[in-house]
Amino acid sequence: MRTSVLASIFLATAAVAAAPDAPRVNRSALMAIEKTFDSRIERAIIDNPFLLLGTTRGVYLPGYGAVFTAELNLVTLPAFTPFRPHFTKEELAKVRANKLERLARLKQLMQETMIGAAASLDTVPPNEQIAVGVSLFYNRSWEDTTGLPSQVVMVAPRKTLVDFQARRITSEALEAALRVQEL
Repeated sequence: MRTSVLASIFLATAAVAAAPDAPRVNRSALMAIEKTFDSRIERAIIDNPFLLLGTTRGVYLPGYGAVFTAELNLVTLPAFTPFRPHFTKEELAKVRANKLERLARLKQLMQETMIGAAASLDTVPPNEQIAVGVSLFYNRSWEDTTGLPSQVVMVAPRKTLVDFQARRITSEALEAALRVQEL
């Protein structure tokens, strides 16, 4: 009997020791960044804001880093109605020009979010990444998407972002470390 109790204790101890480590980044830390990015998107342009489709989602990938994704429409458009069944060519050209112009503001928001995330996610190792990916919505049936990406993905090492925020590196060094892809 004593041997079986000792064996049970040994097996229970081994099971606890073999259990996977607790996540490096807890969910509440990711949620705070999600909400911050959503708020930045919604407040970025007052007169015709970005239209956030859903909410930002963050996940920590062990060995890689923290990844945040969102989907949005760069320009909020009026709805079609019986009195306005379609847009004119001039209106469509203006929508396209506005979307091209707003890409720069979106990238700025993404970079600001990454810098803030790197500072607040101090349990993410410095050699791991902070990434933000934004999928862009288009109405493919009538919208000219030539030259417009369907996704913007921005990635940088957490250490570089923290160093920039602490003013240990220049904005040029940050720009050199940022990987930006328009897909």
